[in-house]
Amino acid sequence: MFDLHTWELLSHIVTVFGLPMAILVFAWEQRRDRQQEEEEIHQQLSDDYTGFMKLVLDNADLRMLQKAGIQKQLDAEQLERRLALFNILVALFERAYLLVYEPEMSPQTKRMWQSWEDYMREWCRRPDFRDELPELLQGEDPDFARHIAAIAKDEAKAALGQ
Repeated sequence: MFDLHTWELLSHIVTVFGLPMAILVFAWEQRRDRQQEEEEIHQQLSDDYTGFMKLVLDNADLRMLQKAGIQKQLDAEQLERRLALFNILVALFERAYLLVYEPEMSPQTKRMWQSWEDYMREWCRRPDFRDELPELLQGEDPDFARHIAAIAKDEAKAALGQ
């Protein structure tokens, strides 16, 4: 059907156009898969934070959703439950840090990370959380510990400035 010259010409066309196209399609699919994986990680972390907030609501007597300046005296059992919730929260923050944070982030990753940074800042505005933070950070990833400690320090300074 095709002679040798035609087969050779088709071979060159595939080599010149097909191979680069295949490489581009492969790279595009890899990038898309990576984006989808990042979105799945973000969704799972968001679901975990929602679960944490449900725990906070289930323990409404701890008043963990009130403004940082409003403090209620807690009994020993309440203090223990609050510490347990803070431990869960720090573990969630550390997980988000390890899975999402990078020194050089793409715009999409940066947007995902910014929501976690906002959550950390929100909780670090609470004096009770900041007071427990050194104990909560024992044994945690050193880079994460430095990161959230710096946030806590910034929020403590901001609270003094108000």
